[in-house]
Amino acid sequence: MSFDPAAFGADFWATLPEVTLASGAMLLLVIGVYSGERASAAITWMCVVVIALAAFFVAATTEGRVLAFAGTMVIDPFARFVKLLVLGGAAIAMLMSLDYLRDEKLTRFEFPLLVALSTLGMLMMISANDLIVLYVGLELLSLSLYVLASFARDDLRSSEAGLKYFVLGALSSGTLLYGASLIYGFAGTTSFEGIATIVAGAERPSVGLQVGLAMVLAGLAFKVSAVPFHMWTPDVYEGSPTPVTAFFAQAPKIAAMVLIARVVFGPFAEAQAAWVQILAPISVASMIWGALAAIGQSNIKRLMAYSSISHMGYALIGFVAGTQAGVEGVLIYLVIYLAMTVGTFIVIMLMRRAGKAVENISDLAGLSQRDPVSAYLLAILMFSLIGVPPLAGFWAKWFVFLAVVDSAARHPWMYAVAVVGLVTSVVGAYYYLRIVRVMFFDKPAAAFDQPLGTVNAALLAASSAFVIFFVVLPAPLVDAASAAAKSLFP
Repeated sequence: MSFDPAAFGADFWATLPEVTLASGAMLLLVIGVYSGERASAAITWMCVVVIALAAFFVAATTEGRVLAFAGTMVIDPFARFVKLLVLGGAAIAMLMSLDYLRDEKLTRFEFPLLVALSTLGMLMMISANDLIVLYVGLELLSLSLYVLASFARDDLRSSEAGLKYFVLGALSSGTLLYGASLIYGFAGTTSFEGIATIVAGAERPSVGLQVGLAMVLAGLAFKVSAVPFHMWTPDVYEGSPTPVTAFFAQAPKIAAMVLIARVVFGPFAEAQAAWVQILAPISVASMIWGALAAIGQSNIKRLMAYSSISHMGYALIGFVAGTQAGVEGVLIYLVIYLAMTVGTFIVIMLMRRAGKAVENISDLAGLSQRDPVSAYLLAILMFSLIGVPPLAGFWAKWFVFLAVVDSAARHPWMYAVAVVGLVTSVVGAYYYLRIVRVMFFDKPAAAFDQPLGTVNAALLAASSAFVIFFVVLPAPLVDAASAAAKSLFP
């Protein structure tokens, strides 16, 4: 095959955000190696600038649907929407980490670089149009996350979290890779378009393709911590440094959710009857187990782990609907979930006493008297996570439930899925309201060491404002999500 400079140039410009992120990370790695730990904060800010530059290149692209590198990557409005979301989540995670890593004496320049490299993997996942690119992007993300989970290497819990995540993550990656090999074996191609042609041309997908699809979805369900592939989540959330936990809770889950959409609405769009039977039980089980298991938690990070499991279950029901409205609802849900998660974990990072991080829900006792602003903002975020109107969390659930109910005209059993979602939302209200009760009605505990820094205070204010005022101006997000979802359906 001869080298085509024109084609290479077109591919380069189409993937300029990924090129920018990779080049910037490599350059900053060299700077960090020569500068040492004293440059940690500076490298963090430079990484944020690189991510902002990559986001600019994503937003500046106005073309419709572009294929790059022989069709192995696709850049469309769907990819652009989610890439901006993931890049924003990564930048926020870096900014959240500045004060925490300094206080915990973990200031090492590798942290923002690992976040940047994991973000590069996520961008590849989002644009994947081939099984090989899907796997390469997923592994780049996973390898970075394994290290981030154990970043506090002198902390036994962090080392344990990294090891557990590595072992179970390797198992899930092997499952996904074996599923991809089955799909390749029965379809004869790794291209999503090629697989779609094979699936559409058959009266029903072969057993091999269905088994391969099930294993690929199992590997991706692990990344979003959906039941029954959730076993790593509570221990990793609890043991990882809090900014890492906050990162785990948002950007990687968003990228994996979008990759599920790429797979089921791309190559397997004509096999909806097969993958709905996989995603519907996973969604229902995640909503139920996440709600029930969180009730007995006393550690707030473990509670947020189970909360994330249930919220991914809510989001997945949008895919179960199998419609453009369902995908639109999922995208809106993910944006709102990002805002709620960021704000909640910022308050969790405030929980420091005598120079050490504390994580028990009881440590928030009387926060409304010691720090009323943080207490009220956290209470608003808890009400939003419950889904209390008119906060943004209510509208997140509204859009996905509405899509499921609309689809129930074709598949009446979807009413049962919606009912499970509503019931588990009521159950989930118990443990979110328990946090509010502890903050406002329990006897005050000792004060935390210091108030939030300027950056984290600004992020908390921004996330809370979004949650409160989303109802006033929802059109920009709804319109953008609608355009992105529409591009996924030819």
